[in-house]
Amino acid sequence: MKNSNQSKPTHWSEPVHSLLREHQIKQVAMVPDAGHANLIRLCEADKKMKVVRLTSEKGILLMQSSGVGNCINMLSLSTSCQMPLVILITMRGDHGEFNPSQVPMGNATETVLSAMGVLVRRGDTHEAVVEEVAGALHMAFNTSRPIAVLIGQKVTGAKDFRKLTH
Repeated sequence: MKNSNQSKPTHWSEPVHSLLREHQIKQVAMVPDAGHANLIRLCEADKKMKVVRLTSEKGILLMQSSGVGNCINMLSLSTSCQMPLVILITMRGDHGEFNPSQVPMGNATETVLSAMGVLVRRGDTHEAVVEEVAGALHMAFNTSRPIAVLIGQKVTGAKDFRKLTH
């Protein structure tokens, strides 16, 4: 996916932000995360969206895979109450991870979400992220189901411990 003004590929957050606008997303609930930083900035700059921690109005949730472990009970509410919920999760403990403490939750994220009744999709390229988010938005709001899109570290980039310590 190329931006017509540049030769470099469009970052996945730009077309995902456009999808959110297309689906008239007014509120974006989020847990701050570097993997979502571009999307968060786009949503915060968008005068038609309000970025908040949590909301009961139509919105989506942005968080990191380690945050999934802290939200198990919340996930069951969406399924049992038939509330549409789209969750975009940037993965840790995934491709190229340097931090061993991130691996267990990264490895369990899909299983935990599925066990709570959340449908899970995965994007490991910029294009796949956009395609999966588009499908998740349609499906969640048309079927009143929770759906998570896991955004792999092949897309967000793995941190390098050696660079962080020098």
